[in-house]
Amino acid sequence: MHYSAFRIFKEGLTGNKGWKPVWREPEPKAEYDIVIIGGGGHGLSTAYYLAKEHGLTNIAVLEKGWIGSGNVGRNTTIIRSNYMLPGNQPFYELSMKLWEGLEQDFNYNAMVSQRSILNLFHSDPQRDAFVRRANAMLMSGADAELASAEDLRKELPFLDFDNARFPIKGGLFQRRGGTVRHDAVAWGYARGADSRGVDILQNCEVTGFDIEGGTVCGVQTSRGPIRAKKIAMCVAGSSGRVAAMAGMRLPIESHVLQAFVTEGLKPTLPGVITFGAGHFYVSQSDKGGLVFGGDIDGYNSYAQRGNLPVVEDVCEGGMAIMPMIGRARLLRSWGGLMDMSMDGSPFIDATHIEGLYFNGGWCYGGFKATPASGFCYAHLLAMGTPHPVATQMRLDRFKTGSLIDEKGVGNQPNLH
Repeated sequence: MHYSAFRIFKEGLTGNKGWKPVWREPEPKAEYDIVIIGGGGHGLSTAYYLAKEHGLTNIAVLEKGWIGSGNVGRNTTIIRSNYMLPGNQPFYELSMKLWEGLEQDFNYNAMVSQRSILNLFHSDPQRDAFVRRANAMLMSGADAELASAEDLRKELPFLDFDNARFPIKGGLFQRRGGTVRHDAVAWGYARGADSRGVDILQNCEVTGFDIEGGTVCGVQTSRGPIRAKKIAMCVAGSSGRVAAMAGMRLPIESHVLQAFVTEGLKPTLPGVITFGAGHFYVSQSDKGGLVFGGDIDGYNSYAQRGNLPVVEDVCEGGMAIMPMIGRARLLRSWGGLMDMSMDGSPFIDATHIEGLYFNGGWCYGGFKATPASGFCYAHLLAMGTPHPVATQMRLDRFKTGSLIDEKGVGNQPNLH
C-alpha cells in the first residue's frame, strides 16, 4: 500500500476500512540465502538495503520478541554526524544523508526533524577541541557552526550562563542534526523490506548455530532449524551472548543506558542540547515531554531497567545547565542494552567463521547510525567487501593496533 495525503483523505471518508497490515506474518522457510539475527533498526535496515540496492530477497530477519522491542525503541531519538576521526565521520555523514531522504525513500512518516544539535563547551581547552572537531566535520562534507556565549544567550536564554562551576563559553552547532521517531524507523524499514519479499519472523529466538568444517550453514531457533548460506548477527546488547553460541568471544561489554521523559510542556527547546562538562543530553518530543539521558550504568547487565542512582546523576547534569528542568515532573524511564566496544567505535565485519558476519559495538551511536549501518552491512553481505566508509570498522583492529578511539571511553563507565 502506498501512503499519501490522498490515501488518508480517502480512508477518512470510507471509515478507514481499506488500511492493510504494515508487514506479513510468514512461516519460516527451510532455507534462505541470508539470515539476519536481530529485528531492530540495524537488522531491518540491512534487509531493506539488501533488497533495494542489491536485489536480494530470499532473506529472513529473526527477532526473538516483536519488532521494535529492543534498543531501536529504547533511545533518545537523536541523529547527528558530529564525529571527528576519519574512521567514523564519513560513515555518520553518510547516515545523515540517508536520514534526510529516508521518508521519501521508504514511503513512511518517520518524523525526521532536523531541528539542530548543540554541544556546549565550558573551558578554553574544550573550545579548542570543538574547533578541531568542527574542522574535521567540514572537511568530510558535514555542516558545523561555532557559537559564542553571546550568540547562545540570544538563542537559548534559559541556559544557566551564570554557573560559576560550569560557565558556558560557547557551543558547536550541527544544524542538520535533530531527532527521528524511533518506533517509526523500525516500522518503516520493516514495511519496506517486507514489501520487497523479505520474511520478518517475530518471536523467533536463535538458540544455536550449525557450523560444519569452519563454515556456518544455519541456525537453530525456537521455531525450528533454518539453513542459510550467510548468517548476519545484528543484536546490539545481546551480541556477546549470541556470539558465544558460535564459540566466539567479542571485545564488547553490555551495559544499561537509561533514558527519561518528563510531563508534556509548552514548546521550550528548539533542538538537542548536550552538556559539555558532564554527560547529559536533552530534546523535546512532539508531545512536549523533555527526553533526556546521560551515563551508562557502572556495571555489566542484560536487564532493560533502570535504577535511582543514575536518575540522580543524570538529573544533576540537567540542573547544572538548565535549572528550570527541576520543575518538570518525571513520567517514565527505560533502559536499553548498550554493546560497548573497547574503543567506543563499532564493528561491521566478517568473522573468522566462513559465512558468519557481525555488526555491533555501537555504544551510544546505534540509533543515529541505523541507515548507514544497514547500507554498509548490506554491501558487505552482498559484495563480500567492506563499504568504503566502513573499512576501519574491523573486528581485528585491537590485534593490529588500528583503534578508532573517538572519545577514549569505550566500555569504561568510570571515564564517562
